[in-house]
Amino acid sequence: MEQPMRMREEMKLPRPPVVRVLQCLLFGYLITGAMLLLLAGLLYKMKLSEQVVSIGIIVIYVVSALISGFIAGKKAGNKKYLWGLLQGALYFTVLLIMTFAVRRSVSDFGSNLVTTFLLCTGSGMLGGMLA
Repeated sequence: MEQPMRMREEMKLPRPPVVRVLQCLLFGYLITGAMLLLLAGLLYKMKLSEQVVSIGIIVIYVVSALISGFIAGKKAGNKKYLWGLLQGALYFTVLLIMTFAVRRSVSDFGSNLVTTFLLCTGSGMLGGMLA
């Protein structure tokens, strides 16, 4: 069982694109979780207003998609902006699915749906281009 693993390491076979995309997406959501915890701590300590928290959440989306797109672009090698765009679109899709799963509707999210989509995909693509 250890033999195929060793052969893969010796030959330095590249990971399939799906695995790379999922790794970048997971990393993006780890960043999101850490930044949301930081924002929650700031909210608790500093009694931030709802408007400041909303801006903080938008910044978290943009930064997470940007970093995720950057990493995807680094791993891709060519057509980095497309991989970043894909990463941002997947980030938005998972965000939309999680919102629907928790709230059973996207009504709160729906008013800003297009804006959030553009922010996530745009920042993911920018991250890919910067890679």
